[in-house]
Amino acid sequence: MPLHRVSRRSFLSASAAAAGIALLPASDAWAADLPMPHASGPLEEKLDTFTAAYLPAMNAPGLTLGLADARGTRRVACYGYANLDQRLPVAPDHLFQIGSITKSFVALVILQLHEEGKLDLHTPVLDYLPDLPIVTEYGTVTIHHLLTHTSGLPDNIGIFTADPAGRLVQGFAPGQHFHYCNPGFAILGLLAQTLDGRPWRVLAQERILTPVGMSQTRPVITTADRARAAVGYEPFRDDQVYPRQGRLAPAPNLIMDDTAGCIASTPGDMARYLSMLLNRGEAPSGRIVSQPSFELMATPYIKADEFSPTASYGYGIAVDTLDGHKILRHTGGMIAFASSIHIDLDGGVAGFASVNAMQGYRPTAVTEYAVRLLRAERESGSLPAAPAIADPREAANAADYAGTFTASNGSTLTFAAREKQLSLIHGSTAVPLQHSSGDEFISTVPGNFAEFNLTFSRKAAPAKGKAADPPPPVVEVAYGPDWYAAPGYEGPRSFTVPAHYATFTGRYQSESPWASDSMVYLLKGRLMIDGEPLTPLGDRLFRMGEEEWLPETVEFQHIFQGKARVMRIAGLDLWRVDVG
Repeated sequence: MPLHRVSRRSFLSASAAAAGIALLPASDAWAADLPMPHASGPLEEKLDTFTAAYLPAMNAPGLTLGLADARGTRRVACYGYANLDQRLPVAPDHLFQIGSITKSFVALVILQLHEEGKLDLHTPVLDYLPDLPIVTEYGTVTIHHLLTHTSGLPDNIGIFTADPAGRLVQGFAPGQHFHYCNPGFAILGLLAQTLDGRPWRVLAQERILTPVGMSQTRPVITTADRARAAVGYEPFRDDQVYPRQGRLAPAPNLIMDDTAGCIASTPGDMARYLSMLLNRGEAPSGRIVSQPSFELMATPYIKADEFSPTASYGYGIAVDTLDGHKILRHTGGMIAFASSIHIDLDGGVAGFASVNAMQGYRPTAVTEYAVRLLRAERESGSLPAAPAIADPREAANAADYAGTFTASNGSTLTFAAREKQLSLIHGSTAVPLQHSSGDEFISTVPGNFAEFNLTFSRKAAPAKGKAADPPPPVVEVAYGPDWYAAPGYEGPRSFTVPAHYATFTGRYQSESPWASDSMVYLLKGRLMIDGEPLTPLGDRLFRMGEEEWLPETVEFQHIFQGKARVMRIAGLDLWRVDVG
């Protein structure tokens, strides 16, 4: 999950929404004549019609789809392009990276080892891997904590860093919070390899892929399989906010054996995997895990609002409800792929979808609608209508943000609302804005107020306000370090800033595709990184965010000529750059 301009947490929360799909006019000619599968019945026609609108709306080059029921594969379908330059359609044998859906595979292997008596789920992981570079001052981390994202460890990029003294340091007592932690599943992968005695690529093949019949799936992402893979796309620029119809570019090659998300698969193989989960761990060749172990996997242990307001987390997978049915769900985000699964355990149907682009969303709308269609067909009911496709340039409350806001130096920003659309009036130019989330908007015009989000804030609500009360008025807006107030703003207008904070501000860059570009700046006396506040823990060490228990930190290093030259975030080093 790339860190530039959008935090990992933002990527995950964006993945949960099944509705609110963005519809913008397709910017490229490729969207005018998308390759589509043949529809063989009413269900397929409805799903294909929806997907034909979904792809250009989401600016997704291609999509691969696998549907299943307890008897096996229900449908495999491909849409759009695996390679835009060559106009090469997506084919059923193209590999798509499934990202964090890999975590459910890891959980199954851990449960197999548990059944074999090789590990106990409630034993400290350090008992098995004593050399792990983790600090557990808040409490012992067990296998159960790692499987449920409740270990208290930070969501770093991997376990090991170039700094031999680097450690993953807890932020809260295990079991206290759900906090998505990719390194936790990387640790589980190391544990599986240690207890099994074979590398992940071998044990995953022998324990999961071959028994399930997933002959086309690769347990690790390698250059050797690049010719089989769809081309993945990412935003052309990493130093600006990305509007939905922004320019895409092919992503660099990726080699990955980190078990937080290292599997690449095809829709047919993923349909077989979903069918095994619908059968609660039983594949055609025999059981992958026992019925009791599957129930451990599908138990809702802790609330996981990042997936949905009703979701909890089990072992390597989210547990939720959909239309009164118990479902398992997960998403996967890679540098240039985004995936989703929905498994309706009560309805006996499931869906997988993956797109070959990363823009912050996941194709949950496709898998959720597919599951609803399949369930309705099984129940001989009427097929549901497709979910509405919304335009992200529209905000029902656009008028809330209209008006002129003034900075302390007298400069102004003026916003105008026309029906549901908000624009920034810049001289004689109206810059159309795209609604991002909450009170945030972004420019849809590259190079024109496109470096930061436009973040509006409202007047503080009365202490005893009722839910039915209208929201308080908008009284300020921030564009990166620039802050503007409306006439109704009543708060402070000058702010005290620690002198040494100027040492840290600036642009930082990493060669890692997971981090790329990041901006640190001052806003209303606070140090910010790409829109998130930094809470001081020391002179150079900060917590990302305001919750006291968050374990993610940012550290500024190598002060030279009054400026920090290195910023360490999520276990990666970013270097200061001065590129204008």
